[in-house]
Amino acid sequence: MAQAVRELMDTAPGHQLSFDEKLGIVVDREWAERDNRRLTRRLKEAKLATRASLDNVLCDPERGVDKATMRALSSCQWVKSKHNIVVVGKTGVGKTYVGAALADAACRTGYRAIFFRVPRLLEELALARASGVYASLLGKLSRIDVLVLDDFLLNPMTDIERRDLLEVVEDRYDKTSTVITTQMPTKTWHEALGDPTIADAICDRLVHNAHVLKLGGPSIRRKKALETQPQPA
Repeated sequence: MAQAVRELMDTAPGHQLSFDEKLGIVVDREWAERDNRRLTRRLKEAKLATRASLDNVLCDPERGVDKATMRALSSCQWVKSKHNIVVVGKTGVGKTYVGAALADAACRTGYRAIFFRVPRLLEELALARASGVYASLLGKLSRIDVLVLDDFLLNPMTDIERRDLLEVVEDRYDKTSTVITTQMPTKTWHEALGDPTIADAICDRLVHNAHVLKLGGPSIRRKKALETQPQPA
C-alpha cells in the first residue's frame, strides 16, 4: 500500500484529487495486488504440467471442440456445481493441455486446483502410507476444489492402487470437482479397473455427474514435431 501511495503522489499532485479519491485509488490498488498474489500462490500450488489457457485451446469441428463449450467451461460453473470433467482422446490430441487449462481457469476464478499424473499420485499415496502421513494427504486432496488426474488408466492398477484411488474419489464425491484425462472411453473403465466391486464404486463417483469431452482429429504433438523438422534442401 505504501508503494501505491508513493506512486499516486508522483503521478497526481495533491490539488488534483480529493482525499476520498486518493483513498479509493490506493485501496483499489491494494486489493488488486492482493488478488494477484493470491492467484500466483494458487497457480504455484496447482503444479500444472504446462502453461495452458482455455482461450488457446484449438477449436475445430474435426477435434470435437467448439468455442461455445470452451466459454461455458471457462465460467467454472461446473466447479461451483461440483461436477466432474472427463477428457477422452487418443495420444497427442491435447488432453493434458485441456486438463491443465481447466485447472488454470479454476485458479483464475478463485478456486484451488492441483494437477497429478495418476502414476505419480499413486506413488505419492504409497509413500505417504509408508511414512505415516496417508490420512493427511487424503485430507489435503479432499479439500482441493479441482483435482486433475492426468493419464487415467494408462497402466494397469494393483489392488492397493485401486483402493487408494477409491479413497481419493470417495472423499471428494459431491463435494469438489475432478478432471480426468484418459485414452480410455468411459464404457471401458469398469473392465480396465479390474476388481468389479471397486470399479463400480470408482466409476459411479467419477462418471455419473461428469461432462465428457471427446477430443478427436490428428495428433497435435506429431503435427508440431513434423513442423519443426528441417526441410530437405
